[in-house]
Amino acid sequence: MDRRKKYTRMVLKESLMALLKEKPISSLTIKEICELADLNRSTFYAHFSSQYDLLNAIEEEFIEDMVSTLNQYNFSKEEEALKMTDKILEYIARNSDVCQMLLGENSDIHFQKKGMKITQEYIFKNWITDSQFDRETFEYINIFVVSGSIYVIKNWVENGMDKTPKEMAEIINNFINHGLSNIR
Repeated sequence: MDRRKKYTRMVLKESLMALLKEKPISSLTIKEICELADLNRSTFYAHFSSQYDLLNAIEEEFIEDMVSTLNQYNFSKEEEALKMTDKILEYIARNSDVCQMLLGENSDIHFQKKGMKITQEYIFKNWITDSQFDRETFEYINIFVVSGSIYVIKNWVENGMDKTPKEMAEIINNFINHGLSNIR
């Protein structure tokens, strides 16, 4: 992709992210995005088919970067899981504006579902072999842990990342590995 196209796509993404701070994706129009980006509608449609297509492009870019980060680690060992969680939280901290938008009230629930699926795939793929639970029970535990972790991260971002990524990684991993029995 040439520089002009990259710039246009970047401006459209930034415009959508700015508008999502104010209202939900379902209420946004192409006209509003184009006005903020200072581009015409035909330029928008040369790159995206709708505001949802644009949002999906932002989500996919974020997820690709996240998967690239996840692929650097081996999750079968607890210490690697802690390092991986720390690196993911560092990534989220560096990209907090995008993450806050994607996890925010005005975005679309599909991103959270994609995030859950990826997390399940990478973090829990090695745990099923060691599990004493049947597959169905394991799936419930998996959903509970992953969705809880996503909402903890969402809250952390919304609170201005009041703890370091390392502190949050320790909190999340301690809960995942030891549950409530570790809290006194």
